[in-house]
Amino acid sequence: MKLPNLTTRIFLGMVLGILIGYFFPATDSGFSGTDLNILSKIFLRLIKMIIGPLVFSTLVVGIAKLGDFGAVGRIGLKTLAYFYFATILSLIVGLLVVNIMKPGEVMSLPLPAAGTDTGIEVKKMSFENFIAHIFPTSFAESLATNEILQIVVFSIFFGVAVGAIGAQGKVMIKALDALSHVMFKVTSYVMGFAPFGVLGAIAAVVAQQGLGILTGYAYLILCFFGGLLFFLFAVLSAICLVVGIPYMALLREIKDAVVLSFSTASSEASFPQTIEALRRFGCSERIISFVLPLGYSFNLDGSMLYMTFATAFIAQAYHVPLSFEQQITMMLTLMITSKGVAGVPRASLVIIAGTMSMFNLPIEGLALLLGIDQVLDMGRSATSVAGNAVATCVISKWEGEFRTEPVETEDAVV
Repeated sequence: MKLPNLTTRIFLGMVLGILIGYFFPATDSGFSGTDLNILSKIFLRLIKMIIGPLVFSTLVVGIAKLGDFGAVGRIGLKTLAYFYFATILSLIVGLLVVNIMKPGEVMSLPLPAAGTDTGIEVKKMSFENFIAHIFPTSFAESLATNEILQIVVFSIFFGVAVGAIGAQGKVMIKALDALSHVMFKVTSYVMGFAPFGVLGAIAAVVAQQGLGILTGYAYLILCFFGGLLFFLFAVLSAICLVVGIPYMALLREIKDAVVLSFSTASSEASFPQTIEALRRFGCSERIISFVLPLGYSFNLDGSMLYMTFATAFIAQAYHVPLSFEQQITMMLTLMITSKGVAGVPRASLVIIAGTMSMFNLPIEGLALLLGIDQVLDMGRSATSVAGNAVATCVISKWEGEFRTEPVETEDAVV
């Protein structure tokens, strides 16, 4: 008997997770939905286990085929230019939505008491720290801690060196190409566990927070998700239209990856799936292996949108008016500081906390968002996956390495 496709199984996992979390809420004794969170942790650990070797093997092979630092530099500059362009657009959308819908004023939420502990450490972001963090002191350590940006930097040096030594390098390329295929096979095994990971993640959230929190914050959630949908179907669609990429076909191809990231609230969870989807869609393998890992450090569109939205929301809740000049300053600050916290736990909230301190907003205001942060994270993770898929297609198109002939996929012909 043939199993339903992965998307259907993930949706079933989500539904079962909601039901289990609702009927078995968090308690001090006995079974509750939070006990199933171990399934989500196992799945995410398995994904993290794959990412390092997969990024290294695919990127080194891609870089070796590029041949020299000149080609790497050209593609790198195009990639970073697009990332900053997309970042600006997502930050602007966040500001537009929060200023038009004014959720902080409309909802009139009770403000947290002064001194409320949010558990979020305010960190000072500096350009120097960011630059130093990019370069690994140990490749083994970078693999062990899943520092994707550091893995990318080492892979670039390694790939260029492999390509430069000629015939001897071909042996290494062949071995790493074989390794990448092995890792994709491992990925297919791990993805079989995805519905259980989704079930555990959803059950834990519903059991811990309850469905009531969705009604209490309904207007805020609708505003934020409305902004995400506008970015997905207006902004990204317009970019694809200008570049000449069939956007709806792309969405059909990456739908499993988007759904998986949404249900687990983790863009990393769908990284291997996104690679496979973009290969089927027609993107160059060497462009995918270069652009996509960088995107997880530089191009998290959903998180960018959330940062301006959340900061301005808290200001509205505290009746602190932010002038046009202040909002522009906030946007530019976030554009720079957001690039330096890849791998930091709850990175979005850490950056928001740092930005709030610039405008003298009380740090305990973050408590207004903590209860629903997991729900909002589901939306921003899924949006970031779509944003990185578009970025990869755009760079492939600019480099003349976008395949346009029909490609057989699992569900349809693109």
